[in-house]
Amino acid sequence: MSVRRLADEQPASFAFRPDNLERAKRIIAKYPAGRQASAVIPLLDLAQRQEGWVTRPAIETIAQMLEMPVIRVLEVATFYTMFELHPVGKHHIQVCTNLPCQLRGGDAVVRACQQKMGIGLGERTADGQFSLVEVECAGACVNAPMVQIGDDYYEDLTPESMGKIIDALKRGEKPKPGPQVERVHSAPQGRFTTLTEPPAPPPKQDLAAAKAAFEKAKAEAAAKAAVAKP
Repeated sequence: MSVRRLADEQPASFAFRPDNLERAKRIIAKYPAGRQASAVIPLLDLAQRQEGWVTRPAIETIAQMLEMPVIRVLEVATFYTMFELHPVGKHHIQVCTNLPCQLRGGDAVVRACQQKMGIGLGERTADGQFSLVEVECAGACVNAPMVQIGDDYYEDLTPESMGKIIDALKRGEKPKPGPQVERVHSAPQGRFTTLTEPPAPPPKQDLAAAKAAFEKAKAEAAAKAAVAKP
């Protein structure tokens, strides 16, 4: 793993917004006394969602809230690559370049992003709207190639469909996440070939009739047993 360091330029301070502060308190309250450090990952995530990236002042603030040494929070922030340690664009595009995506045209998706936005890997557009990085396997190999933008996966991409997604984001629209071809989630591409009809409802059971039949059978069995006695 490459060394991950905090950005050289840092804001002077950090504070959770009132709504996020209340959310942070609810997160911490989930853990028993003395175990507040378990909230470090969700609080780092909350800080990143507020600021767009994890800053040194945010790390220090979270360490104080959780009564942890700053170095312990820093260790977590620098270990997990989900935490951005440098400013990123409003639309942070993470392109998977691992083997399955590469075999399915991932390199062409990278080139499409670079040409469309005019930036390279690890760079951010001048207006701060877009940034582009390559990542290791994102766990959507069956839908390769794919990218992650924010919390959404965009899958089964081509250079053309990737360009349309970027254009939609530029217009302030939210493209439909998931497969960009005719498939449902990770099912085979194309229309269904089995289970094409709606399932038939189960037969309606008459519980009263079933109980009566049971009681009748029970009585008949008891009568036969009585006759059979010597």
